[in-house]
Formats: sequence, C-alpha cells, structure tokens
Amino acid sequence: MSRRWRFSLQKTYMTERADTGSVPAKDVHMAAQITSETDVTYRTHPHGALVATLYRPEAAAIAAVVEVHGGAWTTGERRMNVAIARHLAANGIAVLSLDFRMPPEAAYPETVTDIAAGIRWMRTHSTDVGTVPNRVGLLGTSSGGHLALLAALRPLDERYAGPGLGGEPEIAVGFAVLGWPVSDPLARYRLMRERANTRLLEAHDAFWADETAMAEGSPYDIVARGDAQRLPSLLILQGTNDDNLTPDMQELFVGAYRAKGGSAELALFAGEPHSFIARDPTSAASRDALVRITAFIIREATAGWKDGRPSR
Repeated sequence: MSRRWRFSLQKTYMTERADTGSVPAKDVHMAAQITSETDVTYRTHPHGALVATLYRPEAAAIAAVVEVHGGAWTTGERRMNVAIARHLAANGIAVLSLDFRMPPEAAYPETVTDIAAGIRWMRTHSTDVGTVPNRVGLLGTSSGGHLALLAALRPLDERYAGPGLGGEPEIAVGFAVLGWPVSDPLARYRLMRERANTRLLEAHDAFWADETAMAEGSPYDIVARGDAQRLPSLLILQGTNDDNLTPDMQELFVGAYRAKGGSAELALFAGEPHSFIARDPTSAASRDALVRITAFIIREATAGWKDGRPSR
C-alpha cells in the first residue's frame, strides 16, 4: 500500500559540532517535498514476513536511514516514530521504519539480526529512492536506539549481523541518530530495580537471559572495553526529565565514545520526558530536535568519504 503526502514545512537547519567544541553553525536550507509511504517486506523468516514502511521524498533522496522503534524491546510497532519519519521524508531523507521480532518470538541477540536485515534491504534499494548505499544510516529511539547501536558498533559480529550470504551488502554505517537510547542496559536495569519499576524490569527479563548478557550487549561496555568494530558519527538526543533513563547514562557513554576516538554529539533538552518527540511533535523542543536530526543526517551523509571520495 502506498500513500502520498504534501508537506508545507520549510526550515533553515542549523547545526554545530559538539564533539569539537563551539564552531560556526552550518545552514542547510531545504524546501518541503511531496512524499509517499509504502509498506514493503524486508525479511522473510520461518515464521513469516517482516514488514517495514518506506517513507520517501518524490525527488531523489539525499540520504536514507533505517528507523528502529522503542518499546523496551517487547512492545511497539513501526509507526511509533511516524512524526520523525514524515519530517525527514519531507526534507529529502528516505526512512525505512521496521517492524522486528520481539519476545517471546525472538530476544537478544537474535532481534538485532532483523535490524541488520533492514540495513541490507535499504542499502540494496538505496538507488530506488535516489541515493547510494554509503548514504544509508541508522535512527533508533529508546530500546530501538540500543538495537541500532549494536548494529552500528559491531557490524561484523554474526550474532548481530547474521550469517553473511554471498552478494549481500555489509551493514556498517557511517552515522546514526539515537533518541534517548538505552546505551547501558545493565545500568538501566539496576536503576529500575531501585525504583521498583516492575514493567521495565519484566521487559528486561523477557529480552535478556541475565545480567551477564546485559553487560555483553551494552553499547557503553562494548566501547569502554575496546570491542567496537566501528565508531560511526553519532547524534544523541536526551530529555532531562526522563523517567526511564538518566542524562548521565548518555554523558558517560559519550565520554567513553570520544575517549576511543569516536565523534558523538549530545543534545540535552531541559525538562523533556522520555520519547518527547512522539508525545508532542509540535512542541518547541520537538521542532528543535527534528531540525538537529535533519541537519546531522544531511551533513554526515554528504561528507566526502560517505560517497567513496577522499575524506574531508
């Protein structure tokens, strides 16, 4: 099923490199575009097919992202971040929003292989939306941010990437946007235990075998212990009034990431709760976040080395 939309948004996007200190902002001016939405099957497995929605501009896309929804690994569906997807498509960025397997059908680490399959599908079909494979990145929120990080940090790990098949594109990406990600699932699990948050504790227990697995699959620990196979450019967004995560979790992750030589920008939104864009896409904070996301993707996707040209 395909749907067409016309957006009347028009923005001048401003961004700055938080990983290198304050530098002059860069303007990225984009006029709104007509977009379409189409459901596609991106992976078939023994129990059925996995569906994604492809949001795309009518004109050639500047870049594309594979979007991974949140829901504490156990709930949610591909339309949870529709406001983000439609905004990006209206501003020249294609978005593939995934449904993926969750407990009890699949759990850590098998669920991550669905994300990898989504990346392969988007890279294979990137020219269909007018861009190229090296301009495909990731976008994930909450637990989806965690899944996206595992695919981004360890794209050669078959537990996450799945077994390599002849002729399939690799899943390594050059950039990722992460909204309030579970960057340290073990720390979050222990915090929820202190707060007696039964819902999130049960979600952790459904997805993870035990605390050892949480440490193994923790993006913070992967980076800190030097196990990351890639360090793509990251933009992390985090509200300071988040009852599911604490800003210091993101600050610790960003500190470890930069210490290993990675580029990570952290944007804190004062007083904003968990999933603030989905809760109110029209708020000032959400509009600011959407501007930052768009500018980051355009900047990173169009950097020279993303197209195989000499690095900037």
